[in-house]
Amino acid sequence: MSERRARVWACIDAGKGHHWAAAVDETGSTLWSKKTDNGETAILTAMGEILDLADKVSWAVDISGTSSALLLALLAAHGQQAVYVPGRTVNRMSGAYRGEARTDARDAYVIAETSRQRRDFAAIDVPAQLAADLALLTAHRSDLVADRGRMINRLRDVLTGVFPALERAFDYSSQKGALVLLTGYQTPAALRRRGQARLTAWLANRSVRGADTVAATAPEAAQAQQTALPGEDIAARIVADLAAQILALDNRLKRVDKQIRDTFRGHPQAEIIESLPGMGPILGAEFVVAAGDLSAYADAGHLASAAGLVPVPRDSGRRTGNLHRPKRYSRRLRRVFYMSAQTSIIREGPNRDFYLKKRGEGCKHVQAVIALARRRASVLWALLRDGRAFTSAPPATQAA
Repeated sequence: MSERRARVWACIDAGKGHHWAAAVDETGSTLWSKKTDNGETAILTAMGEILDLADKVSWAVDISGTSSALLLALLAAHGQQAVYVPGRTVNRMSGAYRGEARTDARDAYVIAETSRQRRDFAAIDVPAQLAADLALLTAHRSDLVADRGRMINRLRDVLTGVFPALERAFDYSSQKGALVLLTGYQTPAALRRRGQARLTAWLANRSVRGADTVAATAPEAAQAQQTALPGEDIAARIVADLAAQILALDNRLKRVDKQIRDTFRGHPQAEIIESLPGMGPILGAEFVVAAGDLSAYADAGHLASAAGLVPVPRDSGRRTGNLHRPKRYSRRLRRVFYMSAQTSIIREGPNRDFYLKKRGEGCKHVQAVIALARRRASVLWALLRDGRAFTSAPPATQAA
């Protein structure tokens, strides 16, 4: 242990409360293995002990999320670069070593050995402040959207049990007026007592757009059901509470969307990203978070491959040209390109023309959208490389 090596490979099996760090030499022998608390002082102490082992230390981690954020920031602050070893790779590599036991110490050793034997793992870059802000905001927005969908489904389920006609009358995921209605009236008897005229005035006082339409539809549903079902009073209070929560959640989403938009437009390449049809500030922010540093992609094909838009060959012997859908790719990056491509075909332009061309060739909707997303990945990469905004007409070529 006192002899200083030329190079060692150190790995941290990251956890929320503590990490387990291990270091191996060029022969695979364990030089150092300890449990380390997830705190600045403990991490710096372990880092110093490992750096004293060799002139060069290659670092690897199995988690690049929030539980390893402090660890990665401290490594970057001290000029150390870490690579990411996926958990699936670690799980498969564990079977290549003797024994069936699974401990943090053994996982750390396996990760260190895997990083020593392979050179193709992606390096982890600590994001800049703007990228870190966008990552937190977009993740928070995704949680709010998921909560909204859950509450909408719960509201429809409860309302179906006591007033199915009213549940069918509106699309509560997109009609704010219907949610406002449910905060005050949830049963057929209450709607019949109120009447259409007074219901219209009640909705108009709450700034409901199309109050007369909502007020005309709800009494029709009330007239279709004259029977009061069991549990109606309790269900009415639950529906009113859920409707109020959804309206409050919509206001929170508006504030978060504005914050994402303002933060994203501080990015130096925001104008270029937004110039691509279908790529608004929300999807643009998700692209910045999912793609990371574009210098990591040698060409547009690498960016498309990271998004899972490039088929993977599965050839064997005389079987060639056998392509299949990839399994390992960034789901978030693929979603950005797919959603932006689907949005871009709504309006006339080169995106819609390309989509219709693929449909004319016999592609189904999803296949045509994926083909368009692959083309858009190349276009966006070229725009960011050249530092210019998107135009429908191709740029003029100049003679060499």
